[in-house]
Amino acid sequence: MTARLGVAIVGAGVIGRAHARVAVAHPGLRLVSIVSRTLDSARSLARYVHVELEGDAPAVADSLDAVLVDSAIDVVVITTPSGSHVEIAEAAVDAGKHVVIEKPIDVSLHRARRMVALAERAAASGIVVTVISQNRFAPAVVAVKHAIESGRFGRVTSATATVAWWRSQEYYDSGDWRGTWAYDGGGALMNQGVHTVDLLLHLLGRPVEVFGYASALVHERIEVEDVAASVIRFESGAVATLLATTDAFPENSTRLQVHGSAGSAFLQNGLLEYFHADDAHPAGMPRGYGRLGNQAAREVPEHDLPGAPAVTDFFNGHLRQYEDLIEAIDSGREPRVTAAQATEALALVRAVYLSQTLGRPVAFADVLAGRHDHVEPVVGSDADEARVAGTA
Repeated sequence: MTARLGVAIVGAGVIGRAHARVAVAHPGLRLVSIVSRTLDSARSLARYVHVELEGDAPAVADSLDAVLVDSAIDVVVITTPSGSHVEIAEAAVDAGKHVVIEKPIDVSLHRARRMVALAERAAASGIVVTVISQNRFAPAVVAVKHAIESGRFGRVTSATATVAWWRSQEYYDSGDWRGTWAYDGGGALMNQGVHTVDLLLHLLGRPVEVFGYASALVHERIEVEDVAASVIRFESGAVATLLATTDAFPENSTRLQVHGSAGSAFLQNGLLEYFHADDAHPAGMPRGYGRLGNQAAREVPEHDLPGAPAVTDFFNGHLRQYEDLIEAIDSGREPRVTAAQATEALALVRAVYLSQTLGRPVAFADVLAGRHDHVEPVVGSDADEARVAGTA
């Protein structure tokens, strides 16, 4: 590209700052405008850009209208609450703007499907719509994905995904919307675990059937779960277990292990803890005995191995995904994270909730297609009561 893409950020909260950092730092981008219903929030983010990031001061507005008619703006970045994403995206696409949507795509599968249809319509006009899934772009994840796709792991047979986090009661009490179906869309699995759900799909493909449990065991005054566990069967025949909880005091880690007939890899907090592929197995070493021959250091840079300094913000991952956005716009190809892929992650989370509610396995295709949209999810013992009452 010869010209920088003009960017408007809609939503001036914490995650908006991560997008602002990328727009200022990347030579192919230029932050033009910040939009927020609260002008003070927009002005605060604009000051952060100008003073702390030493970027050009962006314009501020409390309405999307000015952004949509501004020819200097090429990309609209949506960082507002999830339930508002689709309406903003539709307006931006209709105005000929490319769209970046901060995850999750929505908390409603019905609205997510609208976004998929919108993205398909946009693509026909050369407009790119992508959803942030920055963890897919981490070097450790890229290495594992390449190993699977190139056959280095043989037949992938199983995976385990664990999100063992802690959230206090004060966390849930800090806002009326926390821990509710209407605004949170779910609990530990939806909010803390959705990133790992996305990676599980990224590495193993499309699920076929899901069986899950979800309960609120520790926290009070919440509608949603603080622990969820499930077994997932994939089209490839592989099976996976998925656990997400906010009850793991004082907080543990996020782990994803992938196992195949010729190799395995373990990811911990986005770093490559272990990697072994049979094609690089040292000559003379016994095969199949525990974790001999960790090849992780050959696969990723040193800073993507355990012991590296912790990364406390989303900047690097978002920066990598914006690189993909720019390439997609420049070449006319599809972005590496599509609205359809983001919707599948949302559907897998909902499938776990539906299995808990219905008390049986559910077909992933039925959930994705909306055949269970009429079912309201219920967790824990309330689900048993709902089934007895015939309302589930």
